[in-house]
Amino acid sequence: MLDEKFLDAAFFFHGHKCPAMPLGLRAALKAMDVLKVERCRDKELYVISETGKGHAASCFLDGVMFATGCTYGKSNIEKRYWDKMAFTLIDTKRGKAVRVSLKPEFFSKALNSPFVQMRKQGIPPQDVPWEVLKPLLDNILSMPYESFLNVSEVFDYPWKKKPGCFTAVPCALCGEMVFEKSLRVKDGKLLCIPCSGYDR
Repeated sequence: MLDEKFLDAAFFFHGHKCPAMPLGLRAALKAMDVLKVERCRDKELYVISETGKGHAASCFLDGVMFATGCTYGKSNIEKRYWDKMAFTLIDTKRGKAVRVSLKPEFFSKALNSPFVQMRKQGIPPQDVPWEVLKPLLDNILSMPYESFLNVSEVFDYPWKKKPGCFTAVPCALCGEMVFEKSLRVKDGKLLCIPCSGYDR
């Protein structure tokens, strides 16, 4: 069972109580245990998420982020938009990784839960009655990992550290500061991407 304060903090970070976030939380904790790593403070870990957006279980990723400490702000997470409930956790110092995914039979059953049925009707997650949500959460927080997760063997994942960018200059058109790696040259001027008219 997860520490109650840790779980409460994760729900606070996520914004509402639902089944998918603690699934991601537990999946990430299992991945960290298999890799024998702790929550990162900087870029010691990296997550490649295979989740997407606009589907019933995208909350899963918030659990992964909270547990691992991999965040978009630290630039040590990326999303592949494959709409799978899976991710790879990389130990960047040792060049080792593990891939974790929800078991298909578990995930299929979860999509037929009373919680998801209410969400299909347009009921916001925070408005799903506690008596509907609580049994699902109790089950998710207590079931053994092997009943809902597929966890790969640890495998090699060579990692090349990318240098950080610390130099910024103002865009010649809007005047806003831009880190130099995202400057574009147009008509001899250094411009930010929006002012340049380029897509990237």
